[in-house]
Amino acid sequence: MPDSPTLTPTQLSAYLAFTEVGALLRPTVEKQLRDVGELSYVQFQLLARLGDTADGRQRMTDLADGVVYSRSGLTYQAQLLEQRGLVTRSPSPDDERSTVVAITAAGRSVLAAVFPGHIGTVHDLLFAPITDDDARDLARILGRISERLRTNPPRSAARRSSK
Repeated sequence: MPDSPTLTPTQLSAYLAFTEVGALLRPTVEKQLRDVGELSYVQFQLLARLGDTADGRQRMTDLADGVVYSRSGLTYQAQLLEQRGLVTRSPSPDDERSTVVAITAAGRSVLAAVFPGHIGTVHDLLFAPITDDDARDLARILGRISERLRTNPPRSAARRSSK
């Protein structure tokens, strides 16, 4: 049996710092989203992804894959947003088995209200202590790791092929 891989002290330090940053950042981000937009973190991600598309629409499975959330869990979150009038859901015109989610004007208004504080919170907590070069390196490194993790993702993060 081959030896189990080990982490170097540098790798262990990087891993622990990465998990600590996530654990420290997320509660403050989530509080800002709740306080300003009455949104959960996942609901914000859903609205932000929809708001970032040209037509404000996306298939539910693509949204779930993008936010790395279970399809059933995202269906529930979309239902809550639909009840608030922030999104609509309808059958896909291309595949009746698929559901398309679209952001509404009210959803865009909530995003517009949430974004300034969200950006300020993320900037203050994550980017204020580092340079733009550091941020570029961080994005490059995390992007490479994300690509590797997506080669064998959990079901909720598996990319679906378009038909």
